[in-house]
Amino acid sequence: MRPFLPYFRNPHLSTLAGNFWKRAIDEARFPTRAVLYGTEPGTQVLIHENRPAGEALGEVFLHHGLEGSSGSGYMISLAQCLLEAGFAVHRINMRSCGGTEALTPTLYHSGLTQDVRAILDQFRREGRGPRFLIGFSLGGNVTLKFAGESGEAALDLVSGVCAVSTPIDLHACVRRLGARENWVYERRFVRGLKARYQRRHMSHPDLFPLDGIESVHTVFDFDNTFTARAFQFGDAPNYYATQSALRFLQGIRVPTLMVQSKDDPMIPYDLFEGAEVRGNPNITLIPTEHGGHLGFIARDQPRFWLDPLLRDWILQQRNKQGVCSV
Repeated sequence: MRPFLPYFRNPHLSTLAGNFWKRAIDEARFPTRAVLYGTEPGTQVLIHENRPAGEALGEVFLHHGLEGSSGSGYMISLAQCLLEAGFAVHRINMRSCGGTEALTPTLYHSGLTQDVRAILDQFRREGRGPRFLIGFSLGGNVTLKFAGESGEAALDLVSGVCAVSTPIDLHACVRRLGARENWVYERRFVRGLKARYQRRHMSHPDLFPLDGIESVHTVFDFDNTFTARAFQFGDAPNYYATQSALRFLQGIRVPTLMVQSKDDPMIPYDLFEGAEVRGNPNITLIPTEHGGHLGFIARDQPRFWLDPLLRDWILQQRNKQGVCSV
C-alpha cells in the first residue's frame, strides 16, 4: 500500500480541497449512460454507468454521501481509476438526489438499504459480476449497514464492500458536526436538506408538510422534524440508534475495507477503536493521520490517493475469489 503523504495537514483544508478539486471522466473512452432501476413500487433510482471497452473485470457500485450525487468529485475520480483498470462503474443517485425528485415520492435516509439491495439482486439474477459496493460518508453507513444486516446472505450479492469517512454512529457524528468549527459544513448540509424538502413539498404537499421548517437550523433539527417523521422513526435519537452501521458491524461476513482519517472533522476516530470494528476478522481498517473528511489529497501523484487504494483492494478480492464469481 502506498503511504498517504497529505497535501494539507489541516483537516478543514483537506476536506474542502477534496470537495472542490476538479475531477473528470474521459467521456471519449468511457461514455456515460443514464439508467433507471425500479427498486420499490413508485420508486426509481437513477444510476450513471460507464463501461470499459471489452469485457469488464467486474461491476462496482458507488454510493455518495449526504446531499451528494453521482457527480460528486470522489465518485468521478474513482470511476475513472476503476474504468482504466477494466471495471464497469455504476454511480448511484440516492432517492431524490441528483435532480431525481420526480422519480420517487420519498426522501432518503442514512440507513436506507432497500435500493442498493434491489439493484445488486437484479445484477445477481442477470449473472453480472463479480460485484463490489463502495460507500462514501453517509453512503458508507448504508453500505456497512447493508453488509451487516444481510450477514451470510450478502455473500450472494457482493464480493466485497468498502466504506470511506463513514459516520458509523450517526448521533455521535451529528453532535460532532454541530461543533463551532464545523459551522460551514453544517450550514451547507442544512441549506441543501431544506431546499430538497421544499421541492418535495411542491410536488407532494400532503406527504411533505412544511410545519416546523423555519425552526430547522441543524442537521439534528432536520432529522428530528422531517426524516424521523417521513420514515416513522419517532424522533432523531431513535432514527440514529436504529440506522447506525455500528450496531450491524458484527454481522458482516463479506470482505470489508474501511478507510478513516484520524483528523476527520465530522467523525470522532474513537468510534473505530471498539470491538465492533477491531473484533470482526472480515473488516480491514486503514487509518490515516490526516485526510479530513473525504479529502485524502496527496502531496505527490496520483493526487487522489484513495482511488488506487480502493482499486487495488478490489482487484485483490477479485483475484482471491476467482474471476468467475457472480
